[in-house]
Formats: sequence, structure tokens, C-alpha cells
Amino acid sequence: MGKFYTIDDVSEILSVTRQTVSKYIKEEKMNAVKLGKSYRIYEPDFVEFINDHSICAEDVVEYKAVDYNGFGFLNDIRNGTSAKNYKLKPFEINHEESFNTFFWGDNLHILKQLMPKIRGKVDLIYIDPPFGTGQIFSDLDNNEAYDDTLVNSEFLSFLRDRLYLLKECLSKEGSIYLHIDKKIGHYVKVVMDEVFGYKNFINDITRIKCNPKNFSRKAYGNFSDMILFYAKNRDKQIWNDIKEPLSEDDIDRLFKKKHKKYGPYTTHPIHAPGETDDGDTGKEWKGMKPPKGRHWRYSRKELTRLDDAGLIEWSTTGNPRKIVFAKDHDGKKVQDVWEFKDKGKSYVDYPTQKNQDLLERIILNSSQKDSLVLDCFAGSGSTLIAANKHKRKWIGMDNSEYSLKTVRNIFHDQGIKSNYVKLVESE
Repeated sequence: MGKFYTIDDVSEILSVTRQTVSKYIKEEKMNAVKLGKSYRIYEPDFVEFINDHSICAEDVVEYKAVDYNGFGFLNDIRNGTSAKNYKLKPFEINHEESFNTFFWGDNLHILKQLMPKIRGKVDLIYIDPPFGTGQIFSDLDNNEAYDDTLVNSEFLSFLRDRLYLLKECLSKEGSIYLHIDKKIGHYVKVVMDEVFGYKNFINDITRIKCNPKNFSRKAYGNFSDMILFYAKNRDKQIWNDIKEPLSEDDIDRLFKKKHKKYGPYTTHPIHAPGETDDGDTGKEWKGMKPPKGRHWRYSRKELTRLDDAGLIEWSTTGNPRKIVFAKDHDGKKVQDVWEFKDKGKSYVDYPTQKNQDLLERIILNSSQKDSLVLDCFAGSGSTLIAANKHKRKWIGMDNSEYSLKTVRNIFHDQGIKSNYVKLVESE
């Protein structure tokens, strides 16, 4: 039938969300063929749709200064008062631990209720809040997952209130990662600078979210979003400096020699800058002294051990160098551009579900075993699953019934024990 488009393709071309395209299909405004869990929109059908409908980009968001009427609610929290019109009501108990609980309801009021229990105890917060798109997000079957209709200063105030409470939750060694779209992310950074302090800004991480697109609209392709990383107290935050494994290209570039038994390797000098007049590393070894102005990197005893173990390579001119194998490399430092692509909507349990490896990187780098991890926009529970996998305690929150259903199903399938608590109005 010729050329076809995916839902992602149509979304990019029309400058609308995937949910909007799905809605067109469900309402039979756009003809599509379902193959497995995905849809194909063939070119003649797409052209017919465009001819029959007036399509324009979704509303442009105009950002104004945040209209905020003070911090009375935060003072109430600090003075020991909470949201008096609400209470937390457990409705399913699966363990007796203090944490590992999913809370269903408005996270602002849940945080207020939990504050006496978690203030200063959370080592890591990851949140992926609504992006202020003005959309209602649904799955392919048009089941509403969450409402993202707050925009402009209203959205920023919504987020700002919660960030002030989340800061209260963080431990002295705590940090927060906020995942956000680039359309609004730079405004969110201004708010985070206000809440956490500019000096506590650590990184603006670019996350490559999908494959590059080749569309005709007058703009560069958009295949990334951003993660803002802040500490409660810069340079005191938990930081495990987890390395990234070398890629095959890295190994080919850095380890050009091949050992018949141990694989790729390279060699490093066994001397370093600076002379040692009286120490062991300045004395003669195997009939030679270090080059002028340098000293041995290792004691002569260690050099002999390396040589006896076959870990010193001697050139034809008698120059010794230490053998370093690729298999023993610790990995490379993680930079601030991450490639963790999201799976297609047909292959996930929840709209906007994030890559699990991304969350594991954050949890392994910025928390310890038994640390408390919090996600108050939990969605499908991916953060909680990663925290549970790596022996962290966790708290999840979401206002969406679809989220609650998804989390319960996934946790049941994976054998994750969670308690479930609902925010209800007090009588």
C-alpha cells in the first residue's frame, strides 16, 4: 500500500501529542491500520485527513511572571500543623515496614500529611511532573491516565508549591532530579534556583528520548528532553560516581593491541613527572633509572612483580611499559548527555513511562542501600521498581486512578510488596 506513517510520525508532522493522534484514530477521523500493538497511517489516508480537517499546532504557551501569594502553607508545616481537611486512609496492607507505600491522591496534601514522618529523611527525589502541555494523556484505548492541563504561571505555581515541600523532605545529603520538557524546562529551572538555591544546581542533563526524525517543518529535530539535578547542600550530596561501561568503539579506539589470552589491551608509561632524589622510586631498576626529570610510578618491588607476571611489555629498544587490559577497565565517567530512549506507547504500561535503565542510573549514583527514595508523580511506578530492586526504601504518590491500577498490577506481577493508602477528606 506504499508509504505509511506511525503515530509518532503524525504527531511530529502535525505538532500535536501522540494522545491527540490516538484520539483522531479512535474517533475514526483518521483511518489507521492496527498491526499488533502499533498503528500504521498510510499516506493517502493521511493526505485525506489533512484535506478534510483544519489542523494547527497546539496552543502556544505564554509564560508570565509567577503570581505567588506567599508561603503560609510552608510556615504551617514548619510550625507542626498540617492539612486539617484531609487524612490518610490505608486500604490495602501487604507488609509491616515503615515505608514502601503508594499514596493515591493530591501529592501536595499527602506531603503535608507525611511531613512529620519524612522531613529531612529522604536521600533522593526523582519526579517527572506534567509538562504543562495543556493536554489530557490517555492510552491507545483512550483510557485517561493523567491530566496535564495546567499551563503558564498556574503550572509553575503548582510545581513551586510542591518543590518547597520536597526540599523540606530532603536529608542534608539529599538531592532531587526533575525530568521536564524543554518547552518549559528553562522556566522550571528558574523556579528550582529560587527553591533550592542557584549554588545547589549540579547539572542540566540532556536525555535523548527517541530516534532522530526527518520532517519538513521549519525547525531542527527534537529528540531530547532535560533533567535538572540539584542538591540540598552542594558537595555534600550522596554521590557514588558509578561509571559507564566502555562501548565497543571505545575499546577499539583505546585498546588497539590484542593479547591472545586476555583480549584487547594498551600500554602505559611506568614513570611519571618529578624526580625523587632519595626515595625508592628514583633508584635503578633492572639496570636503568627513570628518565631525567621523572620517577617510577611504582616501587621497584611492584615493578618486579608486574614484570614477573607478564604485565610489563618491553619494546625492541628496551623501553618498559605497563600492560593495561580492557577487561580490567573501571569504565568511563558519565557525562551530561544520556541516551535512554523511551519505548513506543504500544510497549509500555503507562503513557510517558520512562526508561528503567535511566532511573537505575540515578538511584545507583545518588542514594545508598536503605536510602529513602521518593517520587510524588509516580505514574507507572518505574522509580519505585528501580528503588526496590536496589534495596532502597521508597514512597510513591500519584493522583491518577489509572496510575494506581497500573502500579498495583505491575507490583503484583513482579512480587513487589507495597501498602496502599488513599488521601480522603476528614469528616
